[in-house]
Amino acid sequence: MDELTKRYLKVKFQSHYKSLDLKLPPSFASREWGFISFDPMPEVVMKRHKSFASFNEVSEYLIGMAPAHVYYSVAYYELPGAPRMDQKCWQGADLIFDLDADHLPGAKRTYSDMLNHVKRESLKLSEFLMDDFGFSDDKIELVFSGGRGYHFHVYDDKISKLDSAERREIVNYISGRDLDFKYFFKEIAMAGDAGAGSNASDFRGNPKKLPTKWVLEGFETGWGKRIAEHVADYLRTEAKKDKTEMFKDLRENKIAGDTTLKKLASVASDESMLDEITQKGRLDFPVKDFKTIIEYIIQQTVAEFGVDAGASVDEPVTGDIKRLIRFPGSLHGSSGFEVQTIPLSHLSDYDPLTDALAFGDKLTKVRILRPFSFELKGQEFSVDVGPAELPEYAAVYLMCRGVANYGS
Repeated sequence: MDELTKRYLKVKFQSHYKSLDLKLPPSFASREWGFISFDPMPEVVMKRHKSFASFNEVSEYLIGMAPAHVYYSVAYYELPGAPRMDQKCWQGADLIFDLDADHLPGAKRTYSDMLNHVKRESLKLSEFLMDDFGFSDDKIELVFSGGRGYHFHVYDDKISKLDSAERREIVNYISGRDLDFKYFFKEIAMAGDAGAGSNASDFRGNPKKLPTKWVLEGFETGWGKRIAEHVADYLRTEAKKDKTEMFKDLRENKIAGDTTLKKLASVASDESMLDEITQKGRLDFPVKDFKTIIEYIIQQTVAEFGVDAGASVDEPVTGDIKRLIRFPGSLHGSSGFEVQTIPLSHLSDYDPLTDALAFGDKLTKVRILRPFSFELKGQEFSVDVGPAELPEYAAVYLMCRGVANYGS
């Protein structure tokens, strides 16, 4: 990025902050702020330990400095502007989740594919936060990062004092890490039998030789509900396949033989039995080695429903109670996109490659430094080395990416 390009981008970022309907985070005066400027680039220099006492101070700083990146702390401090962390006096922190396409398993080829993938994981996370943890949508702020993912901010006094270890436990739950699914199941005596209720045992025990049934505990909510739904959906999906393809994974992994799988097929095609799983948590199917089959099926639940362990949710971000995170409304200096707050209900339809564009269609002259292909605003672009004229939103994107310099 040459000096002319830096000056151009600072002017464009400044115009954004002049027109920005500035919305500050809760207790903004108790937060530390940090900034990265265009001036020293390509060297990255973070200026932090900054604090603001008023709305006008924040606005004037953004307009005057036009930084490339703007951050604020998830933590609240008594002295947020103190020059050393041990002088700030930590008072609490928001609960933060960072989902970045770079951390997702299964590499995606295009930027658009990456964003669609991380959106799906974000939808899963929103379900966990509201359904499992009971946070209402007014306690959750969803933010497009301006780059490759989304941030979730949970503002709730009940969690503000949690330490790093406690926050990592939340990530472990969401990811399904360390969950032992066998503890969701009980083998109990059937009603009316001698000793009913007294011979309960789990997968680890040796139940007495009395008529029993398998039940799924906690099937109404949380992971128990996900397990029940996944088992039922798995069976329902297999029932629709050709007989030669049905339960192919169970056969190839030698989980069950042909006779057992034939009986399991009859279960899978009986909708009333599938309803028993999701509505009553019942799993007492007349199939040999059913426990082994169920254990195999539910081990797929994490990959299907959970945010993949240690990948989709960036655990260090959630566990860091002094983290700096991007300020919603600011511009991302490596893309030119706006860091945008999104209503949870709009996430499914949100398209950052259109919705997060901060600049217009005015044709802008640039010098392309290397061949590059990209998609913005529903249009495919492919540029070669040399002069080019592009819509302003595309030109800014390429300049921020280091693919182009300003001017002809």
